[in-house]
Amino acid sequence: MTTTLTSAVKPRAEDSFAITFAPLSLEEVYAKSEDPANGAVVLMSGVVRNKTDGKPVIALEYQAYEPMALQVFYQIAADIRLSTPDVNRVVIHHRTGRLQVGEISVLVAVGCPHRSEAFEACQYAIDTLKHNAPIWKKEIWQDGSSCWVSIGACEQLGENCF
Repeated sequence: MTTTLTSAVKPRAEDSFAITFAPLSLEEVYAKSEDPANGAVVLMSGVVRNKTDGKPVIALEYQAYEPMALQVFYQIAADIRLSTPDVNRVVIHHRTGRLQVGEISVLVAVGCPHRSEAFEACQYAIDTLKHNAPIWKKEIWQDGSSCWVSIGACEQLGENCF
């Protein structure tokens, strides 16, 4: 489903979405995903790793087109609820700026009555975010070189679109 500004999805009050320069908090995202009706909360943490394809990475830099990225987050939550109406909470927080190895770049949490639906919804959220959200990542390597990493459709085509 494609969201346009004329058909923008509105976020639900019980959900939480953010794009921020500030460090992300596991505790805060978990707390925002809690609900008395939950039997499960699945939280996925994306962390800056020290190597990509065998090449030492010292940092990542993220940039986002925030208004559109947030609309993508809202649409992800709406899509999750279409397939799993008993989902109680969807939380998606993403960092921007320069992040060092070990820092959290993205947190996705889904709370609902059953674990299988929570796992499935959380995986859908992160996979769809990585494919659809206008968030770009630059890898900064130990030798001082860097490269913007292809996203979404570019990866499927095996091309670097930047």
